[in-house]
Amino acid sequence: MIDAASRGLTDRIEHRDIVVNEAPGFRPVTLDLVVPAEARQPVPVLVWIHGGAWLFGSPKHPADWLMAADPFTAAVRAGFAVASAQYRLSGEAHFPAQLDDVKAAVRWLRRRGDTVGVDRERIGVWGESAGGHLASLVALTGTDQDDSAVGAAVCWYAPSNLLTMQSQAHPSGTIDHDAAGSPESLLIGGALPENPALGRAASPITYVTGQAPPLLLIHGDQDLVVPVGQSEELAAALTAVGAEVELSVVRGADHCFAGVPLEPLIRDSLAFFTRILAA
Repeated sequence: MIDAASRGLTDRIEHRDIVVNEAPGFRPVTLDLVVPAEARQPVPVLVWIHGGAWLFGSPKHPADWLMAADPFTAAVRAGFAVASAQYRLSGEAHFPAQLDDVKAAVRWLRRRGDTVGVDRERIGVWGESAGGHLASLVALTGTDQDDSAVGAAVCWYAPSNLLTMQSQAHPSGTIDHDAAGSPESLLIGGALPENPALGRAASPITYVTGQAPPLLLIHGDQDLVVPVGQSEELAAALTAVGAEVELSVVRGADHCFAGVPLEPLIRDSLAFFTRILAA
């Protein structure tokens, strides 16, 4: 445990480098956890999953554009703990290693969260881009049987169906999602058109059921990296089976919500989690 007060963060207690998965031949995968310092009882926890096309990024070094609005401090002030989950990137291991790692973080929180002030029954997942893809996969595939079920998910501009990414691409987009070197192809270990079964297995839409926990999907209508049709397609599939889903399409927003203020979208995301997990 790190004394956050020594760094001027008196509103939280920090726990770092909690090992959640040790796959043979790979580095240990960890999570970092912050808990509101004033909590008098176990609090709901949000598992944050970073983006970066499954190729880049680290929970230990959030992007500058994100930290300018600081969703983590906003979450702590709203009464949530925040667990920043690490996962293997696609250059280290192909899918489903990334999902396995994030589920391992959820399992740790469900099995041991009470030791660090977390309510094991109130867990949400929140991710952006590739992290949103993993958040929706956790929400749609997690089960109580293996302690990977969650109660809610917020997915920002996330891929939902790898096989339709290219057909939905924005006219001004520069990514050929079907190319052998695309992030999606690198994730599954082969070009999408030649490996449709792997593409389906890595697509959240494959796992849609009426038993899905509530999901909030937020996506910019000018996203040049992940087409807005991805969130529209997932929302339609969830609605068709009677699952609870909200879709918010943000006018004028590109990827990473470039072009619009981030703070209102953070507030909307936390309001959703509060309604589902903290009411």
